[in-house]
Amino acid sequence: MAHTFEDLVELERLAEEAHAAYTASPDADTRAAWRDAADTFQAAVVEYAAAEGKSRYEVEMAAKKAVRHPETEAA
Repeated sequence: MAHTFEDLVELERLAEEAHAAYTASPDADTRAAWRDAADTFQAAVVEYAAAEGKSRYEVEMAAKKAVRHPETEAA
């Protein structure tokens, strides 16, 4: 499945939400959900970067920045 950058941002947002749930209630289920969400994000980053001919690291950092610091994207 081809991903857009917006897909990556949404997947990272979901991974961050899963991490917050794990932090709030650390147990095997919330940890598994967090790891699954993070793995899905990472796989999508690798696929997107390869398809676009971009650095995986730069793509990952751009998606994370868009989620964690959205105010800087509007500038």
